Amino acid sequence: MTQHAPETREAVRAAARWLALLDSGDASETDLRRLAQWRASNSLHEDAWQKAAALRARFSGLPGALAMATLDRPDAGRRALLKQALGVAALLPAAWLVSRELPLDAWAADLRTSVGERRQVLLSDGTFVQLNTDSAVNIDLGARRLTLLRGEVAVKVPADLSLALQVPYGQVVLSDGEACLRLSDDACQVSVLNGAARLQPLRASTVLLQAGQQASLQAVGVGPARPFDTWPLGWREGVLRLDDRPLGELLQELRRYRPGLLRWAPALERLRVTGTFRLDDTDRVLALLAASLPLQVQSRTRYWVTLSARENRA
Repeated sequence: MTQHAPETREAVRAAARWLALLDSGDASETDLRRLAQWRASNSLHEDAWQKAAALRARFSGLPGALAMATLDRPDAGRRALLKQALGVAALLPAAWLVSRELPLDAWAADLRTSVGERRQVLLSDGTFVQLNTDSAVNIDLGARRLTLLRGEVAVKVPADLSLALQVPYGQVVLSDGEACLRLSDDACQVSVLNGAARLQPLRASTVLLQAGQQASLQAVGVGPARPFDTWPLGWREGVLRLDDRPLGELLQELRRYRPGLLRWAPALERLRVTGTFRLDDTDRVLALLAASLPLQVQSRTRYWVTLSARENRA
């Protein structure tokens, strides 16, 4: 734990209390000004706020979006009830955030990104590391190990070197090659871009994965190897290039790069989409989709966006 751990812990708890206030719908304009001042007063505060908002949205879906919506729609009509309930209401997000984040390595990771952020680093041994949105890794070059704690990472290892990529389900040993690892709740998706990688599950035999192949690494084994789709890996260049793909696939990816809630009518998922979409401005991506497809974008705030079928008017 770093020397800033107590300050970080208090910042997370304060961020959770602010979210409880905003979630209640009872934040006044004065509260919003105080929140803005608190965030601006210390970089730890802003970092805790961004992480708390992203985690709250992922944890509870719609309530997280409602919390964000109150930034634009303050309503002071129920403040008396809030005074009685805020202490209890703050316990759940605060306890959850502290228990989930502070004891884990993600907060103190060597490299990490927030929602929508991407980062790339050239290590001292020539290894090239790229982090996707909402990701965290620890790096120990002395042990020749990189540990993926959250999210997605792409690693390119130079010639004559090898690196063990540790995940909760085992490890991937990469030698003179390039691979991308993406964590989910029960597996790690491994895509080998160049060279070869050895996938070592916690409780099963090692499997060799060749360039152009993808497989799911789980604690009990490795799923079947198959060719991987190249378009989801476009995040390394900051773009997603699709050629006649279902819109639902693109929307699922875009959701990862946006704080708050992105929803859509299920019927829209069957629409086909072709194009190159930059991840630095997902609002513009949604606008482009609305201009080229029969859908419309409804934004209550930037943190609560819904896509629906466009109405045909005579």
